[in-house]
Amino acid sequence: MSARYEIAVRAAAALGEGPTWDPATGRLLWVDILGSRVHGYEPGSGRRTVRVTEQHVGAVAPRAGGGLVLNLRDGVALLDPDGTFRWLRHEPVPGRRGNDAAVAPDGALWAGTMRYDEAAGGGCLSRVTGDGTTLTVLDDVTISNGTGWSPDGRLMYYVDTPTRRVDVFDHRDGRISGRRTLAVVEEGAGYPDGLTVDADGCVWVALWDGAAVRRYTPAGDLDRVVDLPVPRPTACAFGGADLTDLYVTTAATGLAAPPPAAGSLLVVPGAGAGVAQPAFAG
Repeated sequence: MSARYEIAVRAAAALGEGPTWDPATGRLLWVDILGSRVHGYEPGSGRRTVRVTEQHVGAVAPRAGGGLVLNLRDGVALLDPDGTFRWLRHEPVPGRRGNDAAVAPDGALWAGTMRYDEAAGGGCLSRVTGDGTTLTVLDDVTISNGTGWSPDGRLMYYVDTPTRRVDVFDHRDGRISGRRTLAVVEEGAGYPDGLTVDADGCVWVALWDGAAVRRYTPAGDLDRVVDLPVPRPTACAFGGADLTDLYVTTAATGLAAPPPAAGSLLVVPGAGAGVAQPAFAG
């Protein structure tokens, strides 16, 4: 697929991640994990915001009542609309940090973790509800990454990056079962990272060290490839007033000679049809 990308926000993020569209404010939220920053971008006005966090931040999502939920190094926290910070789930583990996270159709946050040294099995995926109740859904995870749901909420897609797989589960009442492989990223094509699901039920996944975003059908067939000017795209999400623009976060970390766009927020206008994402119910 030949697609026209643009630089939405020129930035120098070490590890840009976790784009998510907030329809209530008309802005795209994303983080720089290693820079401990939460970014906001309003395409309509071009306005940008940056909030510094006190520790590495793996993901951000809007809350139903306003404010943000953050997947931080030491657990899951809330930012109120007035800027008040409070822990929802404070569970520091030496050598571990929060990574990608996503809000499920029922408003719960599915928050992933990983070890800084990327030790095998050192991370997990947990379901966190608005009152802080936490259930470990998957353990023995290495780099917990992209998580998303089919438009009807009956399927959940998930990436543990070193496996090279995009997996799919049956999802019902906040529980998952029947894990199987949707797609495998072949050697030399990069590693699957963050993902999003479009209105057709297709899965878009960013390829770390693959310089591309791929779209897989619900049957697991590869039907689109969006080539990008950076080797390390990290995650993707649909945004804009009509949810047709695909935003892609990127990373510069670990690159001896990062290209000019590495660390910036990219956008592919009119790439597809997204699905409105739920806000965190807490």
